[in-house]
Amino acid sequence: MRAFVLTAPGEFEVQDLPAPVAAPGEVVVDVERVGVCGTDMEFFTGDMAYLHQGHSSYPMRPGHEWAGRVASVGVGVDPGWIGRRVMGDTMLGCGSCRRCLRGRQHVCEKRQEVGIRGARAGALAEQLAVPAVSLHVLPDSVDAVLGALVEPGGNALRAARAAEARAGDRVLVLGPGTIGLLVAMFLRAAGAEVHLLDRPGNSAAFARSLGFGHVWDEHSLPELPFDAVVDASNAAHLPRRALEAVEPGGRVVYIGLAGEPSRIDTRRLVLKDLTAVGVLSASPGLDATIRAYASAAVDPRPLVAATVGLDEVGPVLAGERPQGAGAGPKIHVDPRRAPETVGATPMEGMEMPG
Repeated sequence: MRAFVLTAPGEFEVQDLPAPVAAPGEVVVDVERVGVCGTDMEFFTGDMAYLHQGHSSYPMRPGHEWAGRVASVGVGVDPGWIGRRVMGDTMLGCGSCRRCLRGRQHVCEKRQEVGIRGARAGALAEQLAVPAVSLHVLPDSVDAVLGALVEPGGNALRAARAAEARAGDRVLVLGPGTIGLLVAMFLRAAGAEVHLLDRPGNSAAFARSLGFGHVWDEHSLPELPFDAVVDASNAAHLPRRALEAVEPGGRVVYIGLAGEPSRIDTRRLVLKDLTAVGVLSASPGLDATIRAYASAAVDPRPLVAATVGLDEVGPVLAGERPQGAGAGPKIHVDPRRAPETVGATPMEGMEMPG
């Protein structure tokens, strides 16, 4: 099979590798779509923290936002999985520690992460081997494009739910990248009045095209009472700004990660009687996200700007935008697409984590 492999920071190859064989408890999936995200870009540049903490190393195959169809199963797996359309949980816990036994495998100390951590190969390939227990079935109404958006959607859904916004509440989302826009979509579906904060100078046109009329930058943000603030950016100073913007008694949700430590004044947190929540992983929100997509309560398809083949992944990770791409922040990959020569232009705008 063909697979995209990062061999060192800034270096990559599309390799012909042996097709995976399902180990006991695993399945092999024919991959149909894969999303490229900020984590993959950090592996490309060599900035990803796991590389420096010993959790990841080169060569590696990224890709953790995926959808496909089960092609074969290993020993101990129900053969009824064969032919089913699925996506999979990124976080693979050890299954036996205290956290896993309490249903928190996504924070297991010994966890593998598909395409990210623990030498678990990712989905930027024609086929992928994963544990059967990580699979989530996709209904007919959730196509491959939506299926590959379930993983980032699960993160966003958890962040939106952590805001505990009710109909009529006003919520500010910092960073209208993929995750931020998905958070905004889920909040809107819950009846909240959603405001978005972007970098100065960035165009608000795309967010407005999605129906979000309240798009600001740090200079134009009005003095409004925000019942909750969700930080989905990668800016180190915005976690502090979130505490400043939220109403006393409100909630602040942190899902974005900066490249350097963010500092907040906990006195402000206490004196405003705030609740602060951190969100890691889509795991607890995957099924609910699939249901939201299936019912069309949330439709994230416009976020996908282009779909490319494996041979175009390297330039995308290097910051180039496929020729003819739309305005959305997300690039998808179809590993089955035949190699072709495609021009590219520099990436524009602000891509947030996810």
